[in-house]
Amino acid sequence: MAKTSYSASNRKIEPSYAEIARGITPETLKPVYMLMGEEPFFIDRLADHIVKTALRPDEYDFCLMTYYGAETDIDTVITAARAYPFGGNRQVVMVKDAAKLSEWEKLEAYFKKPQPATVLVFCYTGAKFDRRLKAASIIERNGLMFESKKMNDKQLPAFIRDYVKTERQTAIDPAAVQMLADHVGADLHRLVGEIDKLMVALADKGTHTITTDLVAAQVGISKDYNVFELCDALGKKDVLKAMQIANYFDKNPKEGALQRVLPMLFRYFSNVMVAFYSPDKSEKGLADWLSLTPWQVRNNVLPPMQHYTGVKVMNIISFIRRTDARSKGIDNPSTPPGELMRELLYYVLH
Repeated sequence: MAKTSYSASNRKIEPSYAEIARGITPETLKPVYMLMGEEPFFIDRLADHIVKTALRPDEYDFCLMTYYGAETDIDTVITAARAYPFGGNRQVVMVKDAAKLSEWEKLEAYFKKPQPATVLVFCYTGAKFDRRLKAASIIERNGLMFESKKMNDKQLPAFIRDYVKTERQTAIDPAAVQMLADHVGADLHRLVGEIDKLMVALADKGTHTITTDLVAAQVGISKDYNVFELCDALGKKDVLKAMQIANYFDKNPKEGALQRVLPMLFRYFSNVMVAFYSPDKSEKGLADWLSLTPWQVRNNVLPPMQHYTGVKVMNIISFIRRTDARSKGIDNPSTPPGELMRELLYYVLH
């Protein structure tokens, strides 16, 4: 397993999810794991991986004990951890919703004489364990702590590509990656669920690459009228296409709700605004500056940079903010969402 390293400033660098997952083997299992943070996806995946590594499926009934923080206490958990496995060489004591437990100092007594056959897993979902507690140093000394952080929008395309490639051994078109990221967003459980549905459809078609057509058909996105196509039309100043999409959104509010479209437009033009400040405006230079892929720069950044000035983009961002406020009733007693969208697009395109 990759060891936790330190930077030149001696700041501790936390191991990543991938590093921890690769390091979990039957020979390297720790006596205790604290899986915490705001992103439940990685916590759930690591917890499942620990169980599958520690136990055979036929051992789950007797050697896997699951508790819930709201329904138990630390004494019960420790008692279970001290017991001997029934019918196996190892047992896993899993505590979900561990943030609802208290009296963590009692872990010190357990780890003075731990049960060697027990793997104790705390799923501290939705919060961070207080590292100032003595229990934190006990867990770090005897086992492993992992903080699962929420992904931001820029990280989603890389996550999608990596998951499709490494977990599903399949290829995916860059445009399909962007479509999934924009439409599904950072709910990783839902995102992976959508990808798994795409894999079933892919097998039925007998092909090996996830395309935009497949995403549009399976995820329920109009192939021609979606936010991804709207951004593309605005970037190229394609007035006709942009207004066609706006009209489609007005007639199909579930697919083009203003409060879902505006954040994507804001992100799109914010990237363009930042790009104007890049010292190197080549495709590679912009990709490094914006932490985007060359494909994203080529399709989502360079076209609008050719059609808009930095001042215009800055004003567009301000207008998007104003539209957002008006959509929530601020300085707007009656203008409907469809009209607000058309006003915004007219301002962007003229």
